[in-house]
Amino acid sequence: HKSHLSSHPTHRLHTIMAASTLQTKTISSEKFVESCGAILFDLANLSDIKVCLIQHKASGEWLFAKGRRNQNESRKDAAIREVMEETGFRCRLLPLTMATRATPADAHADVPDKAQVCENLAEPFMCQIRTLKGGKGTKIIWWFIAALEGDMGRDKLPGEDNWLPTFEPWRSALNTLTFQNDRELLQKALSLLQMT
Repeated sequence: HKSHLSSHPTHRLHTIMAASTLQTKTISSEKFVESCGAILFDLANLSDIKVCLIQHKASGEWLFAKGRRNQNESRKDAAIREVMEETGFRCRLLPLTMATRATPADAHADVPDKAQVCENLAEPFMCQIRTLKGGKGTKIIWWFIAALEGDMGRDKLPGEDNWLPTFEPWRSALNTLTFQNDRELLQKALSLLQMT
């Protein structure tokens, strides 16, 4: 008995399709997790810019606030929520002047896929992709830049117990951060602040 599938036109098409020439890794939803965070600046005094670091009390590591995005939550909302939860500080995403390959909303369909410097963007300025240990999949981390809102002392929320937040002058923060990847994030964020 001849298989119905073998004579189906789309089945034959699949057997002769060429493989993509682009290196592609396809990851299903149970194998990746998205995380969002922000480099939080105190811009009250532009001659003495401070940046918020958080220390993990158990490990002693100094990091930037970030965490997993919730179901149906936008990346922007996730970044703001995670910063507020881990630091206790209210914040807003800072619109930046930066290079992006994202197309403007009013762009034609055939706009070239190349970076353009645009103003007033509250978009991720960096993306990190991590392979998790033990075959636990992939973590994609989206980084934004945020500015402190309100009074640092009066408006502070409790924050999470396992994190110790502090604001440091940016130069000393570069030395305090535990990981080189985070130093590179801060250096990029500072260069974008200068452009904006």
